Amino acid sequence: MIIYLRLSWAYLKIGLFGFGGGYAMLALIESEIVDPGWITEQMFTDIVAISQMTPGPIGINSATYIGYVVPGQYSAAFASPLWGLLGSIICTLTVMLPSFLLVRYTSHLISRHRESTVIKGAFMGLRLVVVGLIASAALLLMNSANFGEAPREVIASISICVVAFVLVYFVKWHPILIILLAGLAGYFIF
Repeated sequence: MIIYLRLSWAYLKIGLFGFGGGYAMLALIESEIVDPGWITEQMFTDIVAISQMTPGPIGINSATYIGYVVPGQYSAAFASPLWGLLGSIICTLTVMLPSFLLVRYTSHLISRHRESTVIKGAFMGLRLVVVGLIASAALLLMNSANFGEAPREVIASISICVVAFVLVYFVKWHPILIILLAGLAGYFIF
């Protein structure tokens, strides 16, 4: 049962300090979940990819999946799907709790003092931190699990990444089409 307390503590910290949404949380999720050895970096990369493709916020989707997988990884006694379901529920609720309470108890204060220079300055600082955290997440995902290790794999991966960026940002193709095309390209190249 100690794994559930450890997961709760980890996701309470992620929920409390994870400003800027799922991508900004990725570095914190990695340090809290991968560094203790609960999952591998390859599993973390796969979880990020799956969380991006499923509906809902990446932070909550990853919490649900990690809560399901980690108890079974921690001990064979928790390998049952019911223990995984319990872990999913605990992690999902724990990661949402700080945001829920923060919004619940500060929204009226912020709306009353919206024109305050203190509030405006605080939000400007938070916006800049979120941009930095999202850039950190991009760098975090630039690893051998995503780009491969052989020079051919790295060049192919970077090419797919650059082409996808150009098609979405400049040509304005729909992201779902880009995901499908990247999946096909990955299938044929790798």
